Amino acid sequence: MQKLSVIIPVGNEIHNIKDVINSVKFADEIIVVDSYSNDGTYEEIKKMNVKVLRRKYEYSASQKNWAIPQAKFDWILLVDADERVSLKLKNEIQEKLKLTKNQNSGYWIGRENYFMGKKVNFSGWQNDGVIRLFRKDSCRYEDKYVHAKLIVNGNIEKLKNKLIHNTYTDINSHIKKLNRYASLQAKDYDKITNSINFYHFIVKPNWAFFKHYVIQLGFLDGFIGLIISFLRFYSVFMRYVHLWLLRRKKI
Repeated sequence: MQKLSVIIPVGNEIHNIKDVINSVKFADEIIVVDSYSNDGTYEEIKKMNVKVLRRKYEYSASQKNWAIPQAKFDWILLVDADERVSLKLKNEIQEKLKLTKNQNSGYWIGRENYFMGKKVNFSGWQNDGVIRLFRKDSCRYEDKYVHAKLIVNGNIEKLKNKLIHNTYTDINSHIKKLNRYASLQAKDYDKITNSINFYHFIVKPNWAFFKHYVIQLGFLDGFIGLIISFLRFYSVFMRYVHLWLLRRKKI
């Protein structure tokens, strides 16, 4: 079997760190990249049998691209702190690593999403998937502040089993995270957005809500679907607020 390195980027994840590490204990190497946590995360990592590296946080793609070359082995599984590798997914990954003539450079992995303690079946999350199992020398994240895609040089297939993803801790923390993402995303959109007008502040946020709640069947998720759709409205609106503020500073 080919050997596997797991990379886990973290920052103030004391509530997640034990469970995420325990879910990848089957790996030959576990690297935790800590962004100078101050909530006890780093101290907890030091108690576990893993390799820990510390680097000041710039943005997600930067952290991951820095971490990838630190891995010892050719195959990398990248897992966020709020994700868990199920037993079925672990077994499927190990089966892929047993292949002696594996020509693939990466694998899509679907995500089973939970929000506010409930499984989300619709709301635009039903086809959620990420490339997280990949060859070290064939992949690199695009240089974007938010939602950077993994650029893969080679063939990609999809695994059958999913990562378990619980993106929610509490509402205040979630709103704070959305604001942080909006601030970073404004830097990406500054490169591709012309002048900002009421279309960006009114039409685009409302379209985001309609898309998630109606077109992507968020209403079938009940009250959780309504909350997710409204938070999507909020995140799009705040993206352009931050972009407007960013451009004001340049004047």
